[in-house]
Amino acid sequence: MIKVITSAERHTSNREWIHSEFSFSFADYDDPSNAHFGALLAHNDNELSPGQGMHEHPHHDLEIITYVVSGVLKHQDDLGNHAELQGGSVQVMSAGTGINHSETNPSDSEHARFLQIWLLPDQPGRQPKWDAKFYPAEHKTNTLLPVASGKGEEGALEINENVTVYLSSLERSRELKYQQREDRRTHIYLISGHLEIACSDGVFQLEPGDAARIRKSCDLHLKGTGSDSNAEFILIDLP
Repeated sequence: MIKVITSAERHTSNREWIHSEFSFSFADYDDPSNAHFGALLAHNDNELSPGQGMHEHPHHDLEIITYVVSGVLKHQDDLGNHAELQGGSVQVMSAGTGINHSETNPSDSEHARFLQIWLLPDQPGRQPKWDAKFYPAEHKTNTLLPVASGKGEEGALEINENVTVYLSSLERSRELKYQQREDRRTHIYLISGHLEIACSDGVFQLEPGDAARIRKSCDLHLKGTGSDSNAEFILIDLP
């Protein structure tokens, strides 16, 4: 079963300092019928204005994954970590027993766009930790690049859940095959470009901001179809 959630169906939160598109219930958007997809609790597409940010605030018992699409995102936390994450960077934060952090845009002229993903951890009360890594664009071109995983994927940042997060950028007419397991879920979110998903359920065309929630399906055939830019997307394999 494939359910496509279009860009227009997301909840828009437009504040003076940040523009956000929520794929699931979050903050002022409360929809019990759209609270999660398996272990995936939140998937937000954010654009942070220059010089703005989310000041220090707490989290606990969450696995938080951030992908910086463009611009720079500055991270600080009470574990002593601080970094300026360039576009192409992925950050993982296991909140565990508790962590306080801030995320700000240090630029005085450019916006910062980033995706933020919240997952349930495999168990509560773990020791909090943080890590980040930059992934060059060529490493995700025409392939599925694992960037965060609880399954020991080589080169991926470690998280505390049986989930793997992949990044990909498909050139026009290039195709990838992804085997959908019966006991797993797959969440695909198109960041930019145009993507075709084909399987026994049919053929689905995704535009920027569209997402596909997939369960108990056949092998997926993913194809870049845009003429102006690559199809950049994030794919999450989860229980």
